[in-house]
Amino acid sequence: MDYFFDYTSQITNQFIDPKKRVFLFYILISILIATAWFMINKKLSLKKTLIKIFDKKIFFSKSAKSDYKIFLINQLIMMIVSPFLITQLTIATALYFYFHTIDWLSAGMFVGIAKIYIILSFTIFQFTIDDFSKYIVHRFMHKWPVLWALHKVHHSATVLTPMTVFRTHPLEGIIFSLRSAITQAIGISIFFYLFGNLVSLYTIVGVNIFVFVFNILGSNLRHSHIGIRYWKWLEYIFISPAQHQLHHSIAFEHHDKNFGAALAIWDWLFGSLHHSVEFETLHLGIKKNQHDATHNLKNLYLDPIHEIKKHIFNKIKKIKNKFNKIILKGRYINEV
Repeated sequence: MDYFFDYTSQITNQFIDPKKRVFLFYILISILIATAWFMINKKLSLKKTLIKIFDKKIFFSKSAKSDYKIFLINQLIMMIVSPFLITQLTIATALYFYFHTIDWLSAGMFVGIAKIYIILSFTIFQFTIDDFSKYIVHRFMHKWPVLWALHKVHHSATVLTPMTVFRTHPLEGIIFSLRSAITQAIGISIFFYLFGNLVSLYTIVGVNIFVFVFNILGSNLRHSHIGIRYWKWLEYIFISPAQHQLHHSIAFEHHDKNFGAALAIWDWLFGSLHHSVEFETLHLGIKKNQHDATHNLKNLYLDPIHEIKKHIFNKIKKIKNKFNKIILKGRYINEV
């Protein structure tokens, strides 16, 4: 009974906790933004706007239904796995004591700085390093075959809804949980070591103010069929919903573009930026004529494991063949 209560609480928490992407207030704000977008930008009536936003073909598609099922299953998996994962406190403590071994650093060396500057610096640093780490890990997810096998589950979505953010393989979920623990630990340990116990976040309802602003500006529209585009100059700085939707496109020219979460600066700096296009021109998924089997839960959970195993075996086989060639060459030289 306790496990059932914990499980239902974890699911409910996703919608009532301001730290979560699908917090109901953020969803409501996204609906209001979408309504304004369609009525002002697309000149649709309120009735047509609401029909467009709550399109049954989107929310009751096979792809969307898979999103909902994966969300429920992954919540259970992460509830079981989370206690065994390394925590940010453990990492932060290790880093904090490591800093004591660095000669040119001393604990509390900047403790005299005004508290407001410490809070502001810490808040900006945490948001920036978190966003940058998301970019790096996301990019690796596309570049490394073993990680792409996992991330492909997310990209197999042929329609986008706010729940698509949860359409991830559990192993990818673990990787991103560790990423979050490491980046938060880095910020906490550095600032507590240098600035003492004056360190805290500038928050709104317990959320980093920059994360809060990101969420109320329509973070949930990134996984949606509502292709809101920003001015071209602004898309060099912030990822628009349409830019992330383009990231899900199967078009060759859109491959490996727009890895950023909130900031587009990383894509701009590292050459992966692509400005948005009209949503209606996009074909989403992982390939043309994508089979419905890609939305099957068994395939979504097991195919990545088989693909990773196959990739590793092929790598081992290549290494063995290369090693055998070296041995044979050595034998031939000795015989001569």
